[in-house]
Amino acid sequence: MEPTIVYYEEKVQSYKEALQKIKPVTTLIAALRLACFVVFGWAIYKYIVTNSTGWMAATLLLAAAFAILVRIAWRLNDRKALLEKLLFINTNELNVLRHLPNKFENGAAFSSNDNNSGDLDIFGSGSLYHLLNRTTTWHGKQQLAAMLQEPPLVKNGIEQQQQAVQALSTQKELRQLLTAHGLLNEEKEGNLHDIASWLQRPAIIHGKGQINALRFITSIYSAVLLIYWLISGNYYLLIPVVFLNWIIIGTYAKHIQQQHILLGKKQTILDQYAAILSLFCKVETGNSALLQKEKTSATEAHQAVKKLSRLSAMFDQRLNLIVNIFLNSFFMYDIQCLWALESWKKKHKAHFNDWIHCVGMIECLNSLATFASNFPGNQYPTVNSGGISISATHMAHPLIPAEERVANDCTFGINEKLVLVTGSNMSGKTTFLRTLGVNLILAQCGAPVCAASFAFTPMVIRSSIRVSDSLQEHTSYFMAELKRLQQIIHYLQQNSVPVLILIDEILRGTNSEDKTHGSEQFIKKLLQYRCLTLFATHDLALSRLEDELAGKVNNYCFESTIRNNELLFDYKLQRGVAKNKNASFLMEKMEII
Repeated sequence: MEPTIVYYEEKVQSYKEALQKIKPVTTLIAALRLACFVVFGWAIYKYIVTNSTGWMAATLLLAAAFAILVRIAWRLNDRKALLEKLLFINTNELNVLRHLPNKFENGAAFSSNDNNSGDLDIFGSGSLYHLLNRTTTWHGKQQLAAMLQEPPLVKNGIEQQQQAVQALSTQKELRQLLTAHGLLNEEKEGNLHDIASWLQRPAIIHGKGQINALRFITSIYSAVLLIYWLISGNYYLLIPVVFLNWIIIGTYAKHIQQQHILLGKKQTILDQYAAILSLFCKVETGNSALLQKEKTSATEAHQAVKKLSRLSAMFDQRLNLIVNIFLNSFFMYDIQCLWALESWKKKHKAHFNDWIHCVGMIECLNSLATFASNFPGNQYPTVNSGGISISATHMAHPLIPAEERVANDCTFGINEKLVLVTGSNMSGKTTFLRTLGVNLILAQCGAPVCAASFAFTPMVIRSSIRVSDSLQEHTSYFMAELKRLQQIIHYLQQNSVPVLILIDEILRGTNSEDKTHGSEQFIKKLLQYRCLTLFATHDLALSRLEDELAGKVNNYCFESTIRNNELLFDYKLQRGVAKNKNASFLMEKMEII
């Protein structure tokens, strides 16, 4: 059995056992709390009846004991919740390795059939995003999707991400804790856009000397007179300060409400981000400059984000009617909260976006590192510094189970600019195009690829593989395909970066002669630009371009064979032009003709 599977099985068993052990302790503490509360009530009764010092002391001790038991119960519940998330994480990893669906989001919201993300199955069920995703925050999901849509193109940046993924992939316990704490405080109340809006608003009271003086003076005055009231029973001196406090609060009531709309109920999200930042401070960076950079940012951020979480929670207490009336009457609670929040804003506003981006990057790296750890047979690629080429040995598709995939060797871009790939139906042409594209995306994200070796030039990917018509846009399949090809040409004309073009069987909606002529002209157009193209086709007439455009076009193929009345495929890429056909054979076998 694979060591990775054994590791997760052991973890699953250990967390199940830990949860079993914690259950009786939780039950015992609950029983003790109940008993303590009942006895506490009895002690209060006896104290009222007897006015005994002994019963008063007993009441105080029982109150303290009850508070301690409540705190223990909270900690046990927190521990139980963490164990449940860790159990979920390890069970999920086992399922992923056994080719069952990943329980994290599949990224369907990012899917589009208008670009290569649809062609290469980047998003949606069973997609590359679905395989990789271990994010728990909105920013983490967004940054992982953005990275897969537009992976880095700079050699140094790619290599830095490689080093970060390699260093993080060995820290399994930390990675799982990052995910578990993110899941504990899942982002159920929306993202942080409201906080970003609040940060852009000008201060309302901060910096106003009169308000600052009054919030201190009235609070001290109220505290002293509340004590005096309890001693003397005279509350008349409190009336002026109550009126003054409510006049000040009323003056800023509209602004306070607007601030609370933006900051209210954000404690859960902020706790989630603070927990991830706090845990990442423990990461071992090794020689990774990127990990060191993110660790430094996390170290600066986690205390400040945690403080904002506490301030947000305190601000939410204004919704409690008793707290609102009592604390505002005597201590200007709303003003105190608003002052503290605006003080936080003044100090940390400039850094907040960087901190949130840091959380997203941590979650992206965590997802890629988990993939690297789960598939130790994958290899980290080499980034070429010049030319436009890709070479790989034993390259396969990471979304196909290991026991089913067929690996291929290839070297493209050294002796050609365009590769014509011919082959019969179902022979593996389209899968090969997707295999190359998906592995290039992984490589540029700094992840290991599904290959024994892989060397590449960083490239933008543009493709036309999965094209669909649109009734709403009154677009036929043929016109949709032409628009996609037009987008590719326009991109090449407007940009100078290297591009990998993946084309699968264009111009299906026209006659053979027109299709061949159109395809040939399109190929010659592509050869004018800075791109490497893989062009899959059934049109064998195009194979003559290898001779006509020597040194620019080369022929490769996938073959099929008919043996004992059975159609067989080896899915192996070969040099040359496909010779065998299978459409008529399949139609006869299925009794269509």
